[in-house]
Amino acid sequence: MGINKADLMKMSQVELDNLYKKSLADVIPDGDSNGTAIVGAGSLLEQPLSSLIKLMFWHGKVFHRDQGFLLNKITPFSLKLIKAEIYKGDSWIDGKEAIILDYSKTSFVAQKIRDEIRQVAPDLYLGYAFWDRTRVLEFILEF
Repeated sequence: MGINKADLMKMSQVELDNLYKKSLADVIPDGDSNGTAIVGAGSLLEQPLSSLIKLMFWHGKVFHRDQGFLLNKITPFSLKLIKAEIYKGDSWIDGKEAIILDYSKTSFVAQKIRDEIRQVAPDLYLGYAFWDRTRVLEFILEF
């Protein structure tokens, strides 16, 4: 059957990191995704914080693979804003290939943010968000 979002939400930080490191960049996704932030993986605060972020701030990303960019779905209304370039590059986690979501040239608000993702199951990606080079949270994208 494979791994799903519920499985990821039950994992500790170490388990998420190990899964990410053994996963591949594979194909850059295309289309609309549902996003879930992972804050405090494995802690009692993970679910309430993830739910709050989903309700108020971030709902996922819409990838335009052929054009090389994505837009985040933000606010309670899922407005498609905050653009990032998408390409393959070296992971800041382990130096292996990852799909990079780069805001440095496309967004004044998010110019210090860089995400990277890898596919962990069909239509399911695990990602890391960085502020400068500091990892700030993990996230799930479901297509």
